Amino acid sequence: MDFAGIMHVITRMIEAGGVAVIVIGIAVAAIAYLKAPGSLDAYRKLRAGMGRAILLGLELMVAGDIINTVAVEPSLDSVLVLAVIVVIRTFLSLSLEVEISGRWPWQGVRSSQSLHRGKENGDKTEDTE
Repeated sequence: MDFAGIMHVITRMIEAGGVAVIVIGIAVAAIAYLKAPGSLDAYRKLRAGMGRAILLGLELMVAGDIINTVAVEPSLDSVLVLAVIVVIRTFLSLSLEVEISGRWPWQGVRSSQSLHRGKENGDKTEDTE
C-alpha cells in the first residue's frame, strides 16, 4: 500500500471515530436523561451532552477532511470543497456552542440570568401584585 492509500485509510478511521463519538455521546446523554426525565435540569443536561458530542464529532470529521485534502488529494477543487466544509462546520460549531452555553464563545462567564435559559437553579422571582 502506498502513502496515499495509507493516508486514505487513516482519514476514514478518523471520520469513523467522529461518527462513533456522536453516536455514543448522544446515547450516553439519552441514558442520563432517561434516569430523571421529568426535571428541567435533566433536559438541559441532555441538550448539553448531545451538543458536546456533536461538537467533538464535527472536530474529528474536520480533521479527517483536512488530512484527506492535504495528503491524499491536493488539488484546487478539493481545497475549495474543504474550505466550504470547514466554514459550514465552523458555523455549526458556533451555533451549538451558543445553544449549549447560552453565550458566544468569546464572552465571559455566563451571568446568573440568561435570556435563553431563564433563571438559574431555583432562583425565584417575587410577585409584586
